[in-house]
Amino acid sequence: MKSEFRTRYSLNTIFMFAVVTLTVISFSVGQFALENKAKCSLLWVVLFFSAMAGLSQVFVKEEESNTSNTLKLVASPEVIFVGKLLFNLILLFLLEIVIVPLFIVLMDFRILNPYVFLTVLVSGSLGLTCSTTIIAAIVAKSNVKGALFAVLSFPILLPLLITAINGTTLALSEIAWSIGFSEYSILFSYAVVMLTVSILLFDFVWEE
Repeated sequence: MKSEFRTRYSLNTIFMFAVVTLTVISFSVGQFALENKAKCSLLWVVLFFSAMAGLSQVFVKEEESNTSNTLKLVASPEVIFVGKLLFNLILLFLLEIVIVPLFIVLMDFRILNPYVFLTVLVSGSLGLTCSTTIIAAIVAKSNVKGALFAVLSFPILLPLLITAINGTTLALSEIAWSIGFSEYSILFSYAVVMLTVSILLFDFVWEE
């Protein structure tokens, strides 16, 4: 984390991309009365593409500076993956602390059930981070990292995004927290499965 925050490459990339994207969206659709489902979709589109821009860089620095071999000597693959995962998770949460309030103000996004919203946002972010971290490790040695990262991520993240959009839509109505239990279950299960698979596969990816 010290190394990543010292360079601030991922931090600057993800925040600039998210703010610019959100500003363009707000000016483009500001004059239209969007349905709640459309607003929820736009929120997760901003988060998704911001993740594509910033979280994919988590393994690039080691490859570009040729320090990956040294890192292999001083830490086990599991420790490396968990460290990168925690950095990406913190980075995404920092992004959401900035983007979500801006989105609420600019898009007239009225959250009537904050507990449902926070549950969906946290569980969805965990699944998003688990997926993007292992994909970033896979494409780190490629010459076309950005394009390959997006191509691999979209089909894997599509079920997560659809469920997160549906769950966020529920937060815009006055319902009981338990109504969205099926969405919570899917998002949490997705995160657990992706985390387990990522830890099991990372040893092969990292040592390749």
